[in-house]
This record gives sequence, structure tokens and C-alpha cells, in this order.
Amino acid sequence: MLTSLQNPLVKQIRKLHQTKERREQQLFLLEGTHLLEAALAVDRPLITLCHTIAWQTKYPLLWEHAQQLAERVELVSADVLRAIATTVEPDGVVATIERTSTPAPAFTSFGLVLETVQDPGNLGTMIRTAAAAGADGLLLSADSVDFDHPKVLRASAGQWFQLPMAASFDLQTELSHYQQRGMQIVATLPTANLTYWEVDLRQPTLILMGNEGGGLSPALAAIADQQVTIPLNPGVESLNVAIAAALMLYEAKRQRMRSEE
Repeated sequence: MLTSLQNPLVKQIRKLHQTKERREQQLFLLEGTHLLEAALAVDRPLITLCHTIAWQTKYPLLWEHAQQLAERVELVSADVLRAIATTVEPDGVVATIERTSTPAPAFTSFGLVLETVQDPGNLGTMIRTAAAAGADGLLLSADSVDFDHPKVLRASAGQWFQLPMAASFDLQTELSHYQQRGMQIVATLPTANLTYWEVDLRQPTLILMGNEGGGLSPALAAIADQQVTIPLNPGVESLNVAIAAALMLYEAKRQRMRSEE
């Protein structure tokens, strides 16, 4: 059992709390039983599995499955587990997995495109919502928060492993390519004349949303085929971007369901 916080493995895993270290080591953290189950459901290989004896006793079948997919398995003390986790009260298991680059999602129906989203909780919530609404995937500008930030994974509630996702260094060019393939780009802007339910979202559509504070850049907003707004009562400045994304995604889903009736 690993009990020392000075153990080299413990030090290495603790460094993964930082964005810089996740990028340098090309690893990220998987914390908690729920996220581990989600990873194992898609047979995602684990680099290291660290767990307490209490967790192993509580989840023997999950432990057996995780062992089969892990390169290294370590029994650790409760103090070590708390040290390597980013949560205040971890439930007994932390794993590391490899960062992998993924191609842009194969958008054919509808998807979500995000520019310069900074809050990990917002991104994780939008991943969860996009998966729930049946979106094809999510495309994110490279200057946004990392997909593998611990709070992003937790907020995604396990859907992180279900939704195709990729980061792009040139959203404008990629969106132009999708337009050439027949997809409409619908941007959300507070100054738009159309409300979001007035646009036909039954056709292949990419929903484009911007930064929490500044919204969309003028360059991206300008290439949109349609610009829509979410109406707000007087005195309300804006909606949280994750809430706005949920409205847009479920309006697209609603219109598709209506057209199938």
C-alpha cells in the first residue's frame, strides 16, 4: 500500500491537477466511481489505477474490470487518495488516462460549436446536455478550457465518454468547410432580430455559441447563416451559456421530433 505523499507516483499524479502538467505528461485524471464506470463502459485503457481497500471491497466487480484495463494498479491509503484527488471528499478511486487527439466530429444532423468558453463547469454541463439532446458532437476553439479539466469531466456526469468532441485552432475555416457541405451555421447573438424558435433547425445545423463574458467574436458571428436571440425580460442582461446552449439544443430536438410525427 502506498502511504507516503512523497512517493514519486503520488507526486506525479498530484501534478496533473495543473493544466501545464496534463499537457506535458499527456495524461489526465479520472476521479470517482461514476467516471471510472463511464470509461470502462467504452473500454478506455487506464494508465494507473489508485484505490483504497474500502473502495475495492465495495466495488469488487468494478475493481476486477478496471484491473484488466490498467497498466498499473496501486492500493493507496485514504490520505494518499485525498492528496491525488481534486475533490474535497473523493470516493476511493482515482485513475489516470492518456490524452488523445480526436478528429472533428462527423456532423450530419446537429451539433454544438463553442468559442473561447472558459468555465469548466459550463463546458462539462454543455457536454452532458449535448449528449442528452442527441447532438452529433461538440467542436471547441483551442483557446477554451481543456476538455480534460477535472471539473469538466465531473460536470459532464459521465457523458464525456459518449459525445464525440474535438478542439480546433481555426474554427472559422472549419465552419466554412461545413457550410460548403450543406450545414447551416446558427449563431446566438443578443442583437439578432429572430428568436431561436423562428429558425428552421430541422436541416443539418451547427449551433454556434461564444464566450461567457464577451460572446461570439465578430469574425465568427459574420459567417453564420442565421443569427438568433433568446428573448429576455427587461433588466436581465444575459443567460448562462450552458443554459442558452440547452435551449438551443432542445429546440433543435423538438423541431426534429415534430417533423417525425
